[in-house]
Amino acid sequence: MLDFETCNQARLRRDPAFDGRFFIGVTTTGIYCRPICPVRQPLTQNVCFYPTAAAAERAGYRPCLRCRPETAPFSPAWKGTQSTVARALRLIEEGVLDHGSVGDLAGSLGIGPRHLARLFRRHVGASPTRTAKTMRLQRAKRLLNGSDLAITDIAFQSGFRSVRRFNAAFSELYGRSPSSLRR
Repeated sequence: MLDFETCNQARLRRDPAFDGRFFIGVTTTGIYCRPICPVRQPLTQNVCFYPTAAAAERAGYRPCLRCRPETAPFSPAWKGTQSTVARALRLIEEGVLDHGSVGDLAGSLGIGPRHLARLFRRHVGASPTRTAKTMRLQRAKRLLNGSDLAITDIAFQSGFRSVRRFNAAFSELYGRSPSSLRR
């Protein structure tokens, strides 16, 4: 934690370099803010400083509605929807959609399936099912190139539920069958 004088000078200057590094609790209002908050500056005698938003809340302060300190840089909320998409991609890579639905995936992330589809459209440019299909095909291609497994085994190890779907997806993407690509 920075010393009181450094924090106070950053607060008075509204220095963006200190945003997220400390939080200001205003004793007269019971509110905590970020150093860049545009509200009228409180008197120095009425402020105290905290290293995190959680520490300010634990001390009994509530977040400012203008600067939204709970969304300060480096907090989980600041990362926003990108962190949700990253978690979803990690789960898809682990095979959640190989045996479950998009609704199950969305439920494990704490959001609805329509919202998950919107997030994927914005951040990935494809739907969750399309992303899962692409990841399955990438797994399959690695197995085709790097192993001597039978095509049927590769299809199931890649996450496809049937050989027919595997062959159809493969020919849709590559324009040829998996066995011809292996040769």
